[in-house]
Amino acid sequence: MKRQGPSTIAQLAEQLQLTGEAVRQQLLQLQREGWIEAKVTRSSERGRTGRPATSYSLTEAGDHLFPKLYDALNVSMMDAIAEELGPEGLKRVLEKITNDKAALIESNLASLPLAARVAALKDWYLKDDPHMAVQQVEGGYRLIERNCPYINTAMNRPSLCSISVNALTKVLGFRVAREEKFQNGDGRCVFRVYAEEPVDAATMPFRLESEM
Repeated sequence: MKRQGPSTIAQLAEQLQLTGEAVRQQLLQLQREGWIEAKVTRSSERGRTGRPATSYSLTEAGDHLFPKLYDALNVSMMDAIAEELGPEGLKRVLEKITNDKAALIESNLASLPLAARVAALKDWYLKDDPHMAVQQVEGGYRLIERNCPYINTAMNRPSLCSISVNALTKVLGFRVAREEKFQNGDGRCVFRVYAEEPVDAATMPFRLESEM
């Protein structure tokens, strides 16, 4: 399907030298996993009364199973921005991303107490994310991230992580800092929420982690 595009069971069976039923069973499993989707189309070759054909193609999730070079592109773009606009230009871009990210969720959490806001942020990257956890500690909370979706870019350009630190601070209204970092070999990132240090999200300046 990646090479040929949308394909019918008959086409796939011929290419793979398998029976139609064997191909059908594999396609059903791939559909359950969300890697492919089926579409019914009526071919002009079959005529108006012909039986519609079902073709199968990759979903967006399925296409992501194939090698991608997003990380290299991200690093190149960050370097290009810094070269063309200077370090302050890159900082403004990161600030814009931070504000947009915070705006997506802060309105839904603004009326909640801090504990509920922190709990909701377990879905920061992915709904029902099994790799995020919350711990209540003295003086606040810890958000523990065991899977960073931007890990390859972040390892090469740690300033990217300033987005998460600043956005979490804006959303929660309290100072947030990273206690542990993938970049330091900790195998995870831990964001410490200081519940005794409120922040005015409307006026707080964006700062790189290196400036904190």
